[in-house]
Amino acid sequence: MPLPPVAGFRWSGVEAGIKKRGGLDLGLVVADSPASVAAIVTTNLVCAAPVVLAKRHAARGVAAAFLVNSGCANACTGDRGRETAWATTVACADALGVDPRRVLPASTGVIGAPLPAERLIAALPRAVEALRPDGAADFAAAIMTTDRGPKTAFAEVPLGRKRITIAGVAKGAGMIHPNMATTLAFVVTDARVGAPVLRRALRDAAADTFNAASVDGDTSTNDMIAIMASGAAGGPPVQSEKDAARFTSKLRDVLDHLARMIVADGEGSRHLVEIEVVDARSERDARLAAGAIATSPLVKTAFHGQDPNWGRIVAAAGRSGARFDPERCTLWVGDVVLLRRGTPTGPEPEQRAHEVMTRPDYRVRLSLGAGTARARHLACDLGADYVRCNADYRS
Repeated sequence: MPLPPVAGFRWSGVEAGIKKRGGLDLGLVVADSPASVAAIVTTNLVCAAPVVLAKRHAARGVAAAFLVNSGCANACTGDRGRETAWATTVACADALGVDPRRVLPASTGVIGAPLPAERLIAALPRAVEALRPDGAADFAAAIMTTDRGPKTAFAEVPLGRKRITIAGVAKGAGMIHPNMATTLAFVVTDARVGAPVLRRALRDAAADTFNAASVDGDTSTNDMIAIMASGAAGGPPVQSEKDAARFTSKLRDVLDHLARMIVADGEGSRHLVEIEVVDARSERDARLAAGAIATSPLVKTAFHGQDPNWGRIVAAAGRSGARFDPERCTLWVGDVVLLRRGTPTGPEPEQRAHEVMTRPDYRVRLSLGAGTARARHLACDLGADYVRCNADYRS
C-alpha cells in the first residue's frame, strides 16, 4: 500500500553496506520541526543498545528523527555496542542539526554482531540528502530483513474541521511474539497530539494488534514501535475524550493492518489465521486461551497441513490456564462447526473445514461457554520453510 505524504515528515532509505548481500539498509524519518513522540519497546531482558537509547529519548516526549538500520541488530555487543549506538545517534543529530536526545535509533538483523558504525555514519549525508515527503517506500525497503516485501498502512480521519493522516511502516517475519509490539514499526501523523495522549493511544492501539500477534513465540531483543506527531495538519490539539478515542481507533486500524501483514509474512508461512475466543469467564481467560492456541507448534503445524485437528486446538486451550468446562465448548473453522458443546460433529464437517483451511486467511473461533468475555490473537502456520530459513539465517 503506497503511503501518502504526511505533513511535517520526510523519509529516505539508502545503501550503507551493512547487509552482507547489499541493498537498502539505512532508513531515516525526519520531522520538519520538533514532534511529539511515544514508543513501546521490548520486555526482553536481553535488550539491544539502540532500544535502551530510544526508550530513554522517547520518555522526553519530543523527537526529531527515527534512525533505523537493517543487517545488524547491535544486540549483545557490550560496551562497543552501546558506544556505537550513541556515536551513530550523535552523527545523525549533527547531520540534521538537532539535539541527539531527539533521535530514536533502532537496529534489526543478526544478534551478537558488531554494527559497522563507520559505514552507517558515512552513509548519513546521502540519507539526509535523499529525504523527501514521498520517500516512505525507500524507508520501508531499507528496514527489511527476512521480510518477503514491505509493510505499510495508512488511515485518514476527520478531527474537528481538519482531516488528519496516520501512516505506518513495519518490518518483521520471524522472532515475532507479544510482550510489547513484536517487531520494528514506525508511525507518523500530522495530528496535533501531545506526548501523554500519544502514549495512551499507542498503548491502547497496540494491545490487541501488535500485542496479539505471534509467528514463532520468540520476543526479539530489538522490538520497538514508535510514533511521532507533527501537528502540521493544524487545528486544536487532540485532548477531548471523543477526539482521543477517534484518533486511537484509526491508529489501531493502521497497527492492525501492519500486524496482519507481519503474521501473514511469517517465515515460510502460507496462512494467516485469526484465533477468536468468545464466551470466556474473563478477558484474561480469553487471552490465555487464544494465545495458547496461536502459539502451539502442534496447532500451527496442523494449520500448515490444512488438517482440521480440533483436538489440538481444544487441548491448547485446556493447558492455557483459562477456566472453562470442556463439555461446554463449541469450535468453528470458518463457518464450519467441528465441535458442539464438547461433542465432535463428524467427518463431513471436517472435510468442509479442510477446504476452509486451504485459504490464505481464515478464522478459528472457540466458545468456552463460560461467560461473555472475548479476545483474539493473530497466528500463522509453521512448516519446513521456517526451519530452513532460521537454520540458514547466519550462513
